Amino acid sequence: MSDWDASRYHRISEPQFDWGQRVIARLKPSRGECILDIGCGTGWLTQELVHAVDGGRVVGLDRSGAMIAVARASATEDGSRRALYVRGDGAWLPFSGVFDAVFSAATLHWIHDHAAVFDSVFAALGRGGRFVAQCGGEGNLDRLYGRARHLMTTAAWQRFFGDWRDPWYFADADTSARRLTAAGFVEVETSLEDAPVDLKTAPLFAEFVSCVCLRHTLDRLPLGQRDAFMSEVTGEYARDPQPFVLDYRRLNIHARKAA
Repeated sequence: MSDWDASRYHRISEPQFDWGQRVIARLKPSRGECILDIGCGTGWLTQELVHAVDGGRVVGLDRSGAMIAVARASATEDGSRRALYVRGDGAWLPFSGVFDAVFSAATLHWIHDHAAVFDSVFAALGRGGRFVAQCGGEGNLDRLYGRARHLMTTAAWQRFFGDWRDPWYFADADTSARRLTAAGFVEVETSLEDAPVDLKTAPLFAEFVSCVCLRHTLDRLPLGQRDAFMSEVTGEYARDPQPFVLDYRRLNIHARKAA
């Protein structure tokens, strides 16, 4: 499977940045803290954390080499205090007891094993450390993925998706709370919230969805047929009463490691 088009993602990911800023507000980072950003992407939010800790330390971690490369380049270009960017897997963190907080935005739904993530985050935190995150939750993008799945079963496309497995996992709040508690966390709070995104026009919709939401789906198709698939999806949304609105639903996580 191809890596992310990180430069393109950096340019169009305003919804993820806006959600992430609200997660940072819930995290309440303090001066001098050491914070891990799981799924740092191109580093937009990581740099926000760098400014917030003002002399502390921020580590941005992502599985994508392309994302890490853009994050490092962007940090160099803006001349600000820099995070340390490393490539790694949120379910297998190479840290033990070193962070005051672990932050994650719009990432954990790309990891199927949430129990492993929570165990790994718990191990990475120091005593009293907090875990504040948001990702796609139960019901996220049901309309979009339902339409895409229907297309994938039609005669024109089904030969490309015979062994298809969703690369995303959208957990519910109760199951997430149980997994966090099982990992050892206390003061566990989880909730779901609707966060629709209006992309307004067909070109904006097609660019965003092809880069972010249906990247893995389009990877299955020959290059010359990807636009045709996206055209069918975009056409369905154009006929909606509210065209080009994505039905995002977010899972909020807040938990703490006992002191």
